[in-house]
Amino acid sequence: MKTDMFSSLKVLHGAARSTALSVAVSLAVAAAFATPVSTFAATSAAPAKTSKHAKKAKKPAQAAATEKVSSRAAKAEAGKGEAVKTAAADEDAPRAGVKRKRVTFTANGRHHSVMRRVAYEPRQPSVGQAFGLHETPDALMLRSSVAYVIDQNSGESLFDKNSRAVVPIASISKLMTAMVVLDSKEPMTDQIEVTDEDRDYEKNTGSRLSVGSVLSREDMLHIALMASENRAAAALSRYYPGGRPAFLAAMNAKARQLGMNDTHFENPTGLTSMNVSSARDLVKMVNAAYQYPMIRKFSTDHSYEVYTGKRTLAYNSTNALVRNPTWDIGLQKTGFINEAGECLVMQATIHGRPMIIVLLDSSGKYSRFADATRLRTWLDNGGDQPRITSADAGGPGT
Repeated sequence: MKTDMFSSLKVLHGAARSTALSVAVSLAVAAAFATPVSTFAATSAAPAKTSKHAKKAKKPAQAAATEKVSSRAAKAEAGKGEAVKTAAADEDAPRAGVKRKRVTFTANGRHHSVMRRVAYEPRQPSVGQAFGLHETPDALMLRSSVAYVIDQNSGESLFDKNSRAVVPIASISKLMTAMVVLDSKEPMTDQIEVTDEDRDYEKNTGSRLSVGSVLSREDMLHIALMASENRAAAALSRYYPGGRPAFLAAMNAKARQLGMNDTHFENPTGLTSMNVSSARDLVKMVNAAYQYPMIRKFSTDHSYEVYTGKRTLAYNSTNALVRNPTWDIGLQKTGFINEAGECLVMQATIHGRPMIIVLLDSSGKYSRFADATRLRTWLDNGGDQPRITSADAGGPGT
């Protein structure tokens, strides 16, 4: 008899909890549209026929739950009018300054989420935008404010747009970092450990290479060039004879040696707007870096795995064009920070003719690659009359 009674109580208790959860979640969703919700938990019980013992046990819980549910319902009802006003205001608000943010709350141990619209600040303009370089017209309607193409053998200028402008170059800096590392003749098998000193304290960017990771100098150089791994570049500079100050001095000395008079380096990663250069200077740097077989190999690799002493990490190239079989790329490097925009430098062979292509301060994540393709198409057509595609005219593209 006792067993039957407790079995019935167990079933009724489960049904009551299920009903309570449904009511609580419904009220939480309704309230979410009226007011922001950070955390939420409520329980409720449905009336049911039970034994005297069951009623006595559940009475306090039912009273507390009923009070909570009533309070939530009242709040939701009171907030309906305000919610309608808010929605109407959102419809009238300019959408350019609004984005959606996911807010998570918990109901009975289960996670739920709702979307709220919150104000945000637009990305700060690049240096090129601030100085009006994007307003410079060009026949190909490039999205890059700086573009420069030369014949690598003859040095003949084939395309020139703001090539003398001195602008931030972001991770293009890592080509100079690589040359300084290789010029040091330090053993490539030496083990290098990432420390707190290699964190980015200026832009506060993250990294998959956690503090405590240990790689060989060769592996650090590989992922710094191919995947633009910032902590790898920072660690390489710290293990240079004389430390990072000596490394930066060597970077600037190398720039002067190459005749790069518009160029200055403040750090080995490029995560600063103080690393600056011009397209004409970068042609000299690309040409010099091309003389290093290891830089050519590592910068054009598609993917690479490293073991950090803790786990294996798989890296991929930051340049989608190296995986495109229609391109013959001998060296490349990408870069981006807000002040520099999207950047790309390449050595590529087009119709059997080696070229150096520099694209700086491009607006749009993929626009530097599209600009490179436009330039190659233009060169394919003889470099006289550019062929404008529907993508150039704002259409769907080809």
